[in-house]
Amino acid sequence: MKDQHVVQLADMFRLLGDPSRLRLVIALCHGEAAASAVAAAAGVSPQLASHHLRLLRAARLVKTERKGKQVYYALSDGHVRHMLEDMIAHVIEPHRDEAHHGDAHHHEHVSEERGSKENRLKEKV
Repeated sequence: MKDQHVVQLADMFRLLGDPSRLRLVIALCHGEAAASAVAAAAGVSPQLASHHLRLLRAARLVKTERKGKQVYYALSDGHVRHMLEDMIAHVIEPHRDEAHHGDAHHHEHVSEERGSKENRLKEKV
C-alpha cells in the first residue's frame, strides 16, 4: 500500500473514532436520509450533524444529493457499509477471552463437562 493511502485510511479511522460521527455513519447504513433525520437518528443536534457530515463527506465516507431544498446523505458505497457491518459484527460477537474470564455460567458448564467426561471414563474402565 502506498504511504498516501495509509495516511488516508488512518484519517478515515480517526474520523470514525468520534462516537457522534460513527453514529451518523451507522444511521446511514439504513439508507439515504435527510440531514435532519440523520441527526435525529444519531441523537445529535442538526448543527453538529452538519459539521460532522461535512468532514465525513470530505473523507469520501458519505455522499450527498440535493432534492429540492433538502440535502440527502448516503454512504459513499458498499465498501463503507461492509466495513461497518463487519466491525459491528466483530464487536457484538462473544469473544473467546471474554467468555472464559469471570463468567460463572461458563465455569458451571466446564465443571459439568468435566464431570460427564469423568463418568464416561469410569464406564469404559
